Order: sequence, then C-alpha cells, then structure tokens
Amino acid sequence: MKRLFTLALQGLAAVLPVALTLYLVYWLLTRMENLAGQLIRLVIPDDYYFQGLGVLSGFLLLVLIGLLVKAYVIRYLIQAGESLLDRIPLIKSIHGAIKDFMRAFTLNEGKEADSVVLVEVRENTWLIGFVTARKVAQSLFPDSEQRMIGVYLPMSYQIGGYTLYIEASKVKALDISVEDGMRIALTGGMQRGSRH
Repeated sequence: MKRLFTLALQGLAAVLPVALTLYLVYWLLTRMENLAGQLIRLVIPDDYYFQGLGVLSGFLLLVLIGLLVKAYVIRYLIQAGESLLDRIPLIKSIHGAIKDFMRAFTLNEGKEADSVVLVEVRENTWLIGFVTARKVAQSLFPDSEQRMIGVYLPMSYQIGGYTLYIEASKVKALDISVEDGMRIALTGGMQRGSRH
C-alpha cells in the first residue's frame, strides 16, 4: 500500500506543475478574452466578432502600451500619475509593492538585478542572492571605505525575502543566469537540472 501511495505522489509531482501552468495560462487567456471581448462588441457588430479576437486585441493593446511607455510624453504622464498615487498613504504602499514585484519579473536593460551571488551568513553557511541596489547602497553609505551593494535574499517557496546592504568583497559571484538563480532559490534547489 505504501508503494502505491509513493507512486501516486510521484505521478502527482509529474502532472501538477504542467496542469497548474496550463490552467493559469487558460485562466489568463479566458479573462483577457472576456474583458476585451466585451469592449470589442461595443464597437463592432457581433457578426464580425470571433473567438480569440479579445485575446488578440488585448495582446496588441499591451504591445501598444509598451511602445507608448517608451515615448517621453507618455512616460511623463505615467510618472505624474505614479507621483499622485505615492501621496495617498494606503495606495502608496500597495502601488509600491506591486511595482517592485513586477520589476522582479521584468529584469532587463536598465534594471540592476544583474548578477547572482552567494552571501556567507556564518562560516560555511551560504545564501543565494541577487545584486539589486548598487545605487541605493552607495547613497546610504557614502562615507564607507568599502564598496557597498544591496543583495536581495529570496525565501524559498514564498514571495518575499530580505535585502542586505553588504560589502561587495563579502559576496561570491556565481556564473549562472538570474533566472536559474531565482529558480534555485525559490525551489530550495529541488529543481531538476537547468532548463534553457
């Protein structure tokens, strides 16, 4: 009986990640179709509407917004709106947290999370982290004789972690991508091999 239970758990472990991923994609596409589809039906007759037009329109709208954000005038308007949100106490906290969360998943040019490092917390005890706040660390410790960096230490299986400000000489750089480092940190190192 124990052997059957073990096999069932192994089967669940094999199927669950794929099933949850497919369900999440399905859920997102369905929501996008429903929301954008309702708006499209207000503009065009039902005869011209087809299933998937909402998803296509939603995707094109996101691409257009992405292009517009790069334009100076639009960027200025977005910054003005964010400045307004940052003045409202509760909304400021929520907006800041969402913005920081999104930055964590859109690491690209202009973002500072550029390397994966090991931080020794005790002798021969290491945590994996991400260099994220070079400029902030420099502004917090302008008189430091050592170059300070900010290192984000994520917690396994949780959305959260700690930011340490530490001397750059106290960390050991790893030769892995930020994506692989995040996967190792978030799964407690229990993933199977590198997935490129």
